[in-house]
Amino acid sequence: SIGVVRGQRLTVLGTEIDQFLGIPYAEPPVGALRFAKPQPIVKPFEDVIDGTKPKNSCFQNTLIPIANLTESEDCLVLSIWGPSRGNGSSSTSALKPVMFWIYGGSFKTGSIFFPIVDGTVLSTRDIVFVSVNYRVGPFGWLYGGSESPAPGNQGLYDQLLALQWVRQNIHRFGGDPNRITIFGESAGSWSVSAHVLSPLSRGLFQRAILESGAVFGNKEVPDLTPDVALSQAKQMAKAFNCSDDSQWLDCLRHVDAKQLTKYMALKTNPIVGSQFLPLNAQNSFQTHNYSTGIDILAGVVRDEGSLLARMAYPKCKSLSSAADFTDLVKSVTIPRLDAQKITDFYTRGVNTSAPHELESAFWQFYGDVHIVCPTYLFAKQFAKWSPKKRVYFYDWTYVSHILAPMIGCTEEMGVCHASELEYVFGAPIVMNTTDRQFSDNVVTMW
Repeated sequence: SIGVVRGQRLTVLGTEIDQFLGIPYAEPPVGALRFAKPQPIVKPFEDVIDGTKPKNSCFQNTLIPIANLTESEDCLVLSIWGPSRGNGSSSTSALKPVMFWIYGGSFKTGSIFFPIVDGTVLSTRDIVFVSVNYRVGPFGWLYGGSESPAPGNQGLYDQLLALQWVRQNIHRFGGDPNRITIFGESAGSWSVSAHVLSPLSRGLFQRAILESGAVFGNKEVPDLTPDVALSQAKQMAKAFNCSDDSQWLDCLRHVDAKQLTKYMALKTNPIVGSQFLPLNAQNSFQTHNYSTGIDILAGVVRDEGSLLARMAYPKCKSLSSAADFTDLVKSVTIPRLDAQKITDFYTRGVNTSAPHELESAFWQFYGDVHIVCPTYLFAKQFAKWSPKKRVYFYDWTYVSHILAPMIGCTEEMGVCHASELEYVFGAPIVMNTTDRQFSDNVVTMW
C-alpha cells in the first residue's frame, strides 16, 4: 500500500529467504507529530523503497552502545523476513504463519536493528517474521492530558499501526494475515499483554507469546494512571523550562531530541484508564473485555531479578543486615508494599550478615514483584476466563552463553532476564555452538 520495496535474497542454513529492512509504516513523527499518535502513510512513495540496508533506530538513552546504529525521530519502520518467493509477489505457494516481534528495553531503549534479534533463522522455519520499531522514552510515553494530541501509550499505538499494516500487506510477502502470533520479551512482553487487553487490537492476531512481563497491577503494585502520568509529564516540562500551563507540550516539541532522551525520571509504562487500556487487567478478564479467542504461551527465567536489580539498585551489592534489606525494599517506590513482611519472607533461611545472600534474596524479591508474579498471574487469569483456549507456561532454567556477557550477566547472577533470547532467535544454530540442538528445539517450539 506504500509503494514498491526492494529487498535481498539470502541463503541461511541452506535455505533461501527474502529480507526487507526498514519499511516505513507511518509518517515520520516529527515536528507537530512529536508525542502524537502515529499517522498512516497516505501517499505511496514514488521511488522504490530500499529494503537492503538498516534504517534509523528511535531516539533513546542507550544503556549498551551498539555499533553502526543511527538514531532519529524518523524511525517508524518494520523489517520482514520470509521464505524466498522468487521475484515479485505473484507466488502461488500457500501463505505462511506470521510472527510479529516487539522488542524489550524498559520502554526506554530498543531497536529492530540489534543483531541478536533479527528474523533470519526463524524465517527458515516456513514462517514470515516481522519486527517493528516503536517510539521509546518520552517520545513513546509522554502523556499530555485527555484532550491533548499526546495521548500517552504512543509506543503501543505505533505497534498497533504496524500490526494493522501487517494485516493489510503481509500477503504480499507470503504471510497469512489470519495466522499472526505477536510475541515480545520484557517491555515487549508487557506490550503483548497490553494488546491482549486492548479493545483497539481485537482481531489483529490469533496467538500471543509473553516472555517475562505483563501489565498486571494490583492494589499493592498499582498501574500507571492518567493523573500520575500527567503530573510526571509536567515535571519533565519544568526540567526543560517549559512551565507555561497552556504551552508546555508545544514547548517540549521544540526541545532537542537527544536532550529529551537524557531525562530518565518519566515513568515509561502503559497508562491504564486510557483509550488504549480503558480497564486494568483484572477488570478486563472478569468482564471478558480482552482478546478471548487466542492461544497464549507465557513464561519467565529463573533469576529474573538479578540483572534488573543490580542495574536499578546498585546498593543491593552492599547490604549487610536485615534492616538494610528493609530500607532497600522501601526505596523500590511501591509505597503500599509492607516492607517488613517482605523482608521476613525473603530472608527466611538467609544469613542476614552475609552480603551475597542478602543480595540474592533482594534479586528474588525484585524479579517476583516486577516480572514473575505479573506474568504468571496474567497467564493464570487468562486460563481461568478462557477455559477453552490453550495456555502454556514455561520456567526457563538454561543459562545464556552469548548474550549474558554482552549485558553484564555474570555466572553468580544465574539465568538472567533475557537469557532465552539467543535460543529463541537461533544464534547458537548460526554460530554452531554446543547449544545448537537446544536452540533448534526452542525455535521449533516457538
